[in-house]
Amino acid sequence: MNSLSLRSSENDDDALGARITARLTEATDQLPHDISERLRAARVQAVEKRKQMLLQSSAVLFNNDRSGTLTATRAGGHSNWWNRLGAAGLLLVLAAGMLVINVVQNDIGASELADIDTAILTDDLPPAAYVDAGFVQFLKIGNRQEP
Repeated sequence: MNSLSLRSSENDDDALGARITARLTEATDQLPHDISERLRAARVQAVEKRKQMLLQSSAVLFNNDRSGTLTATRAGGHSNWWNRLGAAGLLLVLAAGMLVINVVQNDIGASELADIDTAILTDDLPPAAYVDAGFVQFLKIGNRQEP
């Protein structure tokens, strides 16, 4: 379930509660005063319990274990085993991603070097011309004069 469906479910629950409250409020006009006061007190208690439940479900508790490590856990009591398994899974995905990036970068680098080697070997100039300092200077000066 994603967060959007959770929000819409909470909104539906709140809307239903508002409709029920409105109907009950309409019917309380005919009730004796002592019964309406007991109903009001029950509503106040129900609202307070709902607030406490929402706080407990969304609160994050911090635990300080004996080693001095501060850890965050959900109030729902989720197992630490699942947290470790999730973290290990994320680390495996990260390591696999890094490995794929490394392989792709190596392939791209080898392809670029092969293209450069092909261009040098099939060019009209001999490969020794590219290492000649005078030829490199000639290329630099020629590039400045062309525009």
